[in-house]
Amino acid sequence: MAKKKQTTEEPLEKTLWKTADKLRKNIDAAEYKHIVLGLIFLKYISDAFEELYEKLKAEEGMGADPEDRDEYKAENVFFVPPSARWSFLQNSAKQPTIGKIVDDAMDAIEAENGSLKGVLPKVYARQNLDPTSLGELIDMIGNIALGDAKSRSADVLGHVFEYFLGEFALAEGKKGGQFYTPRSVVELLVEMLEPYKGRVFDPCCGSGGMFVQSLKFVDAHAGKVNDIAIYGQESNQTTWRLAKMNLAIRGIDSSQVKWNNEGSFLNNAHKDVKVDYIIANPPFNVSDWGGDLLRKDGRWKYGVPPIGNANFGWLQHFIYHLSPTGQAGVVLAKGALTSKTSGEGEIRKKLIEAGLIDCIVNLPAKLFLNTQIPAALWFMSRNRTNGKFRDRSKEILFIDARNLGHLINRRTRELSGEDIDKIAGTYHNWRNVNGNYEDIPGFCASTPIGKVAELDYVLTPGRYVGLPDEEDDFNFAERFTSLKAELDEQLKEEKRLNKAIAESLSKIIIKTD
Repeated sequence: MAKKKQTTEEPLEKTLWKTADKLRKNIDAAEYKHIVLGLIFLKYISDAFEELYEKLKAEEGMGADPEDRDEYKAENVFFVPPSARWSFLQNSAKQPTIGKIVDDAMDAIEAENGSLKGVLPKVYARQNLDPTSLGELIDMIGNIALGDAKSRSADVLGHVFEYFLGEFALAEGKKGGQFYTPRSVVELLVEMLEPYKGRVFDPCCGSGGMFVQSLKFVDAHAGKVNDIAIYGQESNQTTWRLAKMNLAIRGIDSSQVKWNNEGSFLNNAHKDVKVDYIIANPPFNVSDWGGDLLRKDGRWKYGVPPIGNANFGWLQHFIYHLSPTGQAGVVLAKGALTSKTSGEGEIRKKLIEAGLIDCIVNLPAKLFLNTQIPAALWFMSRNRTNGKFRDRSKEILFIDARNLGHLINRRTRELSGEDIDKIAGTYHNWRNVNGNYEDIPGFCASTPIGKVAELDYVLTPGRYVGLPDEEDDFNFAERFTSLKAELDEQLKEEKRLNKAIAESLSKIIIKTD
């Protein structure tokens, strides 16, 4: 009997992405991103509105009014006027003026909801967006949450929004990476810090991935989402808009996620805020950061950062915003682990001697879409002697994770769930009072600060973790014989190919004559 052909159904988000990508036509990913994500957001707020609308309609006899804006505000639901409701848009999807209808819907929603003012995209009436394709896109998104999925519509739409953010970042390559930190890196930062309760801050928040993952972590560990308050800042307005939509679709209060085009250094939107957790991925090695205007800034407690590189400006900005027991987990270019130019080595030395550096993780290459610069994670803590964890004030944990991860395409690598568990588990076993930690040659080492001082305050994990133990005895003679046999076979193959090429060339020459 012939074997029955197995078919595996693609996940919903992948199917949707392929369909949406086909409708893109002559629009590049950077522009199309706002078109698609704006519609997904519109579907989300319309679904939430319709659900409460039906509930209020059923309670009209008891004094409820389904058209009363205050009823929705009380339930933290956006009010959607009739001309912006998804049912109206879907019924208008085949109209040649559908682009203007959607733009008008976005305007109407902003007019009714102050927190969305200036956030929603109005890009649908552009000439390069074919009305037929836009109508098909509306139909496609309208079918995201039907039937059994209706009751979990928000969760489905949130997942689709997050997946599309990642796919657009991949499609845009370097440019897209500026608004998106790879999900596996965000998951690792959050798993290591464990932000159960308190204030979470990201002063370069991109599309808001750090916040979304923090709330997912709390939810997954049976915590209370309301125990987390988020603070953020972003200097790119279009990216800030994505962040606001990304958070709203997750039901996260984004009132403290601010935008100004000067950025966190020159116009700190949360100047007096001290937080429990900082999770961030600042741009690497930025030279144009306004350092020349900030020579006497109060944040530079451990040394004035060089004008030509913001790395140690970011580190001190993070430390400035930590509460007395605050912790930070941040991504930084690997060069900051060793650099000694323009006083950077001296600043790093002071941070180490102050007992602020808790753990350094060397990351694999190719994790980031917008740069090939090697990166590392820095974990810092204001108080490493507190009772919550054991006293680590005289040591630093080094983890070399360069060999972890797997390729998802030729240019991009990601960490698996097992990789994340291995790294985070190692850190927790080292940090926690009853942890079961042991050094693993080639992977991790708990190192006294005295030894770090001996190596001139360089923080590269490879300097401390050593080489991995060989699991089996290495037989040199056996390996040499194997390699020699392989080489002999390759030489024979080369001789055969050279002969075949020569014969082919001689035939061409004969025909020419």
